[in-house]
Amino acid sequence: MIDGVEVKELVTYPDERGYFRELIRHTDGFFAEGFGQWSHSLMHAGVIKAWHIHRIQTDWWYVACGSLKVALYDTRADSKTRGTTLEFLLGDHQPGRVLRVPPGVAHGCKALSGPVHLFYVTSHVYNPADEGRIPFDDPEIGYDWLRGPAIK
Repeated sequence: MIDGVEVKELVTYPDERGYFRELIRHTDGFFAEGFGQWSHSLMHAGVIKAWHIHRIQTDWWYVACGSLKVALYDTRADSKTRGTTLEFLLGDHQPGRVLRVPPGVAHGCKALSGPVHLFYVTSHVYNPADEGRIPFDDPEIGYDWLRGPAIK
């Protein structure tokens, strides 16, 4: 795991009509940084968005439908997990969960099947000065966005 990255496992209440799933409460310790903005990103299958990074903003990601592969990379100089890469699958055919991405952790995603509807809350409103980019093929990170699933 990357220090500060958290996954909140969600409880789903299904019945014959569908289901109800609570995502985040303002009282969750998981949500300590609080609400700044709520956004929705639609991605078509095959779309890759990488790498994004923030100095002060925390993100909470939830995929409502579609399948998304998320990759994280810890860039923080003072972190005990600096240089660690982590992958998650969110969305269809995955357990219901919300992913917390702290500042200083580079994040990107690839839509495996879509369309993907990614809903995300941020701790601050959009600020271009806090919105950083790292090239998708950054050699220090060394992540291959085009690599397929592992052969087992």
